[in-house]
Amino acid sequence: MNTTTPRIFIAATEQNTGKTTVALGLYASLRPRFNRIGFIKPVGQRFTEVDGKRIDEDSVLIRDTFGTQIPIEDMSPIAVEPDFTRRYINQSNHESLARRIQHSFDRSCWEKDFAIIEGTGHAGVGSTFDLSNATVAKLLASRVILVTPGGIGRPIDEAALNKALFDREGVEVIGVVMNKVHPDKLDYIADFAGRGFERLGLELLGIVPMENMLAEPTLQQICEHIRGKFLYNQKESRRHSRQVVIGAVSSANLFHGVKDGTLLVVPGDREDVVLAALSRSMAQDGGPLAGLVLSDDLRPHARLLEMLGQTTLPVILSPMDSYTIAQRIHSMTVKTLPGDTRKIERIQDLIQRHVAIPRLLEKIGCAEA
Repeated sequence: MNTTTPRIFIAATEQNTGKTTVALGLYASLRPRFNRIGFIKPVGQRFTEVDGKRIDEDSVLIRDTFGTQIPIEDMSPIAVEPDFTRRYINQSNHESLARRIQHSFDRSCWEKDFAIIEGTGHAGVGSTFDLSNATVAKLLASRVILVTPGGIGRPIDEAALNKALFDREGVEVIGVVMNKVHPDKLDYIADFAGRGFERLGLELLGIVPMENMLAEPTLQQICEHIRGKFLYNQKESRRHSRQVVIGAVSSANLFHGVKDGTLLVVPGDREDVVLAALSRSMAQDGGPLAGLVLSDDLRPHARLLEMLGQTTLPVILSPMDSYTIAQRIHSMTVKTLPGDTRKIERIQDLIQRHVAIPRLLEKIGCAEA
């Protein structure tokens, strides 16, 4: 296996902490320094179909964002399907999986100047099939950075637990990047958390402020999450929803305090509310509403539907009731998707400005190109 290409393994203390955010931002930040960068996510849990293959979504994001010249199946060698663990326990084919990861790493990083390896979940995820993040980092001979959420006590405690597993595998954790820190507390957290991590032998390499936009789902993501379908203006499916309002009040009071980017959820037979949304969208060219969701599979009168179709307002029909829709949207895990240009540009800027890239490279003994 290739042991010469400089590399870093991005792990985290828990799921949905920001590994992909760091990986994407780090890739962009390193491009001026390294002409050719490889990427691999050895074990993926969220996958999509690409040319008949199950490929991790984050690998697709990196490929489509940066145009990587790497076979996509080598950027995502193992996708954990629903029955993957059961089949592994029956067959115990560890050597085969380990070879697949190493071979994919070699192909992903062939003639590359640097390699980024993205883990999945916390350090122990994958232990059930003997491929925990710590095991995979050892397998690929990589040093590690840990991504933690903002705070002081909990992130330090979780970093200690995760570091212990990497230590057991003989893998060096070179530092920590804290993500989603409240902007007003950056200096305070940097001071106290930095000292706390130092007590564990970890250096705080970055502290990234919370960015609300990154947690805003697109209408397409919402539509899929609520088992809906677009009735009108699917071309606007990349709009972001900043808040959800249920049309449970009278149409006269509906828009009091409604902010730009609001998604209105209302049963289709509440025609007074639908008409109010229609009037507002026609008067303000779709703002401040991001879109309209008709719940309970109920559609308004045909003439009202026709009028909705003449606006720029995206309209989604869902079989769920209004409160279930609102609850499901509130609990969504929002992932950055290929084509989310605003989010991707913002991520690149955040990592560039708030992570000590030169220090990270120094810690892995990597001279800049």
